[in-house]
Formats: sequence, structure tokens, C-alpha cells
Amino acid sequence: MNIDDYLARIGFEGTPRADLPTLFEIHRRHLLAIPYENIDVQLGRPVDLDISRIYRKLVEQRRGGWCYEMNGLLGWALGEIGFDVKRVTGGVMRVVRGDDALGNHLVLTVDLDGELWVADAGFGDGVLEPLRLTAGPIEQRGFEYRLERLPDGLWRFHNHAFGGAPSFDFSTAPADESLLLEKCNYLQTSPESPFVLSLVCQRFVPGGYEIQLGKLAKRVTPAGPETWLLRSPAELVSRLESVFGLNVPEVAGLWPRIVERHDEVMARRG
Repeated sequence: MNIDDYLARIGFEGTPRADLPTLFEIHRRHLLAIPYENIDVQLGRPVDLDISRIYRKLVEQRRGGWCYEMNGLLGWALGEIGFDVKRVTGGVMRVVRGDDALGNHLVLTVDLDGELWVADAGFGDGVLEPLRLTAGPIEQRGFEYRLERLPDGLWRFHNHAFGGAPSFDFSTAPADESLLLEKCNYLQTSPESPFVLSLVCQRFVPGGYEIQLGKLAKRVTPAGPETWLLRSPAELVSRLESVFGLNVPEVAGLWPRIVERHDEVMARRG
């Protein structure tokens, strides 16, 4: 594991320092270079929290990953540079699912001169830049977000209007690593897990996001989403490589299941 190879992977040039400009630059470049994706889960390949495995996958094999991998790698890199970084427990859609959601998301906080910042490269279609931990509205790239302090002491991040998941909650205490591992295992094995049910790839691009949800292709800008359906496994493989930088031809074998899942969802929607 080599910090210089990570910096080359994300296109960072110059000498990184444990300061605010470097934090912003690393965060932006990480998200613009490395996509959010759950292809290994779809292919039945086990994933875990081991940073050596994550580094090999995201840096050496030039793949992407989900929150445990994306923020796992980002947290490691920030620590190597000298940042005071902490892994904290998050819960996507805790507003609906309650505390059972806690652990389904890994978030990072960074303490810079006594001021806390939230770093999150693992939400798929969230913010491109770190957030100062303070309640109120946030605008980035024409998208509107919000941070809210909850009565129980946790924080809630509200995603933009076209986001996939509307919100996640997070603590500022050190993460419960056993809970993160438990949820990581559940989300890749449970037949009810959205990551087991559907292929998900998301990437930050200038002006917005590129998204692939099974057959559904999406391009999201502040003006709204543009959507279309892919028609073949070859088209899926091509889009993943050309748009997301993912050379994983094995996804062609997932196409029958992707089509079946799409038809199920459409039937439920009437």
C-alpha cells in the first residue's frame, strides 16, 4: 500500500499536506476518479472491511466500491497524509428504518484545528466536497443539500432533490466496527438487500452524476434526471467501461437477472 500510488490513481499532483485545501482536493479527485459500484456483490464475490483488499481493488485493479470500500480507502489515505480522521457510524434512511439502519453506512469526520468536517465518498450521489459540521443548507454545483442536528445528538444529511436515497444519519463518536462488519455482511448476503437485488454504479462527472441502476441509465444535473433503458448485455458492458471506467466483462452474465428484476419493479409500479 503506497500513498503515492493512491494519489496517482485519483490524479492528485503536488505535495499533500494535512490542511483544508488538500482535504478538498483529495475528496474531489477521489470522487471524480473512482466510481461507487456493487458489482462484486452482484457477482457473489465476498467483500469486507480489510484495507489491504480494498486498496488492491480500488487502486491496483482500478475498480470502484461501496461505502465501506470508498470511505475505507479515503480514510486510510487521509490518515497517511497526516489528517486527524475518524471513522463514524452512519445509517441510510434511518428516518424510516430507525436505529436498525445504523451501520449500513460508513462516514468519516476530519478534525482540522478543532473544527470538524464531514468527508463522505461513499454515498454515491452525495456531495463532491467535504462539509463543515454545522446545521444549515449547503449548495454545491447547483445541487441543494442540508445538514440537520437531531434531538438525539446525531446528525442528518439531506440529499439533493434528485438523489437516490433522501438522507442518512451519522454519529460523531468512533464507529462501532463490529456493527459495520455485521451490516457489511448482511447487505451482501440478504435476499432483501438492495445491493443483492440490483446492480448499482454511480459516478461524479462535471455538472452532475452518471448512474446505472440495473437496465436504467441516468444522467443527473441540477435541472433534473435524463433516463433511458439499456437493451443488451453488450451495451451494459460498454457503458460501464466508457462512462464508469470499469472493465468487468463478467457483468454480461448478470443480464438475465437484471432484466428479471427490472420487470418485477415495473410490474409492482403498475
